[in-house]
Amino acid sequence: MLEGVLNRLGEYGNPLPRFAAPRCLLERQAVGGCDACHTTCPHGAIQLGPLGNSIQIDPALCTGCGLCVQVCPSGALEYDLTPTLQTVRDAGQAGEATLTCSQSGAGGPTLPCLGRVTPAVVAAAGAWGTPLTLIHGGCSVCPVGAPDVPGRVERVVEEANHLREATGRPAEATVRPATPEDQDRAVRVSRRGAFATFLRAGRQQVAQAIPERPLPFVDWSVPGERTPEEWRWRARSLKPDPAPDAGVFWPAPLVDDSCIDCPVCSNVCPTEAITRELKPEGGVRLLLNLSACTGCMACVRSCPPDAMHPQEEWLPAAFHAPILIRESDSVM
Repeated sequence: MLEGVLNRLGEYGNPLPRFAAPRCLLERQAVGGCDACHTTCPHGAIQLGPLGNSIQIDPALCTGCGLCVQVCPSGALEYDLTPTLQTVRDAGQAGEATLTCSQSGAGGPTLPCLGRVTPAVVAAAGAWGTPLTLIHGGCSVCPVGAPDVPGRVERVVEEANHLREATGRPAEATVRPATPEDQDRAVRVSRRGAFATFLRAGRQQVAQAIPERPLPFVDWSVPGERTPEEWRWRARSLKPDPAPDAGVFWPAPLVDDSCIDCPVCSNVCPTEAITRELKPEGGVRLLLNLSACTGCMACVRSCPPDAMHPQEEWLPAAFHAPILIRESDSVM
């Protein structure tokens, strides 16, 4: 039995985030590019490629903290959200959920770093009506994350609640440091969860580390996989349903009449949320799949005539079908 546990242990740990190159703004050659992951990584594990149009992750330096995933504007970097979401939902059935960093010493479900917490996780907890406590350790000296992780997580909570404003029910999320009492926090093991065995200080301990495995490569031929899991869960978390006239915070582009009908916006879109159709009778139609838009605004920055501009709020009906944002009778 122990051998089986240790074999499974090798499948977990802190894998690198999945990198989906078609979603990267560098790969898409968007104007201005993006170096958010490179500048955010506290360990120098992410470098820009030699031509500046790709990224490279050094597995020897990556700690799996997730801070690069937090800041990636297009979902090109991501971890599997399913185990974390399942943990939060299962714990919520008992009244409250906690997520704690691996360095805090607190009991309960553990992530390598609270940098793994994204707006989708907090928004989903709000949709389920589950109070969520996020417990961190001594971030100023942490070897996994960075000193400013608590502030980053506070901003994640703010972003999640900005999204949830339309539902009228904010997420109850608290970010706080660990206390001595947290060491005795009850560990609830989900039926769907798993546990990993760690050897520390010469003795064996059982910790409730949320299990994870590296995600498979994105199959770009499947349209559903082009949208990052983060944004799919943000859309699912709009519960209870917003009123028909409520504005949902979801930054996405609109097009004005100065558009010259070129293909740049659809070419740079990292999730192909913008599609360009040539009409049989001549002309162009631009369609926006709002649920697939990550709000990266690569299209706005790259538009040659500056015809695109962001709109921050949309009516709930806009999520149900592609939106016609431009139609013309000519084509460039």
